[in-house]
Amino acid sequence: MVEQSKQGNQNAQYQLYGLYVDAMFNVAMRLLTIREDAEDVLQESFVEAFKKLDTFRFESTFGAWLKRIVINRSINHLKAKRLLFASMENEGEPVEEDEKIEDDDFEMEKIKTGLAQLPEGYRQIITLYLIEGYDHVEIGEILQITTSTSKSQYHRAKKKLIQIVKEL
Repeated sequence: MVEQSKQGNQNAQYQLYGLYVDAMFNVAMRLLTIREDAEDVLQESFVEAFKKLDTFRFESTFGAWLKRIVINRSINHLKAKRLLFASMENEGEPVEEDEKIEDDDFEMEKIKTGLAQLPEGYRQIITLYLIEGYDHVEIGEILQITTSTSKSQYHRAKKKLIQIVKEL
């Protein structure tokens, strides 16, 4: 399908869109949280992907390549709105040891509610690391921050999330 799409086959492009639209919408929603923004970014991402399809080299799956486009577009959208990383003043600060938590202490609904209450920058780090599975080096590249900043922001975000969830 990707090869046919590269050749301009609109039916193949429509099929690719159908295969990936729901998953990519979920990625955009986790990062943006506003449905209309996620829909806009999703459409822009697909347009960009189909325009740049000739650069896709099968070094990864099409889904992984598209997901990277969606994530980058989502982050650029947030940067444009000046919502990303409101506070980075303690860059490079040593990271405290993880607090030990029992899985049974937290219900998934409480965690989702807690995530929604996190500041935007913290939510971005948690989403990229825990949900999307990126490591801190990749997050640093995506967000144009240092690896140590990614790690310290992740640990602060996790600590804040634990605090919010305990209060729920």
